[in-house]
Amino acid sequence: MNENIEILKECGAFLEGHFLLSSGRHSNAYCQMAKLQQYADKSAIVLAPVAEKLKAMDIDVIVGPAMGGIVYAYELGRQLGKRSIFTERVDNVMTLRRGFEIAEGERCLIMEDVVTTGISSLETKRVIEEHGGVCIGIACVVDRSKGTSPIPVVASAFQFNLDNYLPEECPICKEGKLPLVKPGSRKMKV
Repeated sequence: MNENIEILKECGAFLEGHFLLSSGRHSNAYCQMAKLQQYADKSAIVLAPVAEKLKAMDIDVIVGPAMGGIVYAYELGRQLGKRSIFTERVDNVMTLRRGFEIAEGERCLIMEDVVTTGISSLETKRVIEEHGGVCIGIACVVDRSKGTSPIPVVASAFQFNLDNYLPEECPICKEGKLPLVKPGSRKMKV
């Protein structure tokens, strides 16, 4: 596992500063998992323990929310020999497009890059269920939810206990020394 943490550091995937997370919360640390996605071999190494944990689960489809989950869903699907698809936002609403289908009763695993509050995964769960699928949980590269995700995180490469704050409670904002940065892909006001 220490080798995998070194891979994140080598790729520049772990950042420190003042960040607006896709959950709307603020943090002094950010996991920029797109940096890891640049390296297919390193992504495969980091996800191998996740795939191992999931081998015994009954999974039909791996669903990666755009943007962060697409590459990881593909790699996990490759390692498990499962079909992988992705959801994406249209007018800021998560949808299933591009001819992707989920059959009635298919058991779907959401594959995220990072889970903090699990709110983003709820959007994908809604899409899965609207198409007749069953959401069996979340797998992710980084779990920073501290066990609070509304959908169970069934496997992760890393569990980080990183601080995050409601905007009105953010000590970094109160200090006023670091600008707020929004590195993620969700459209939000900074």
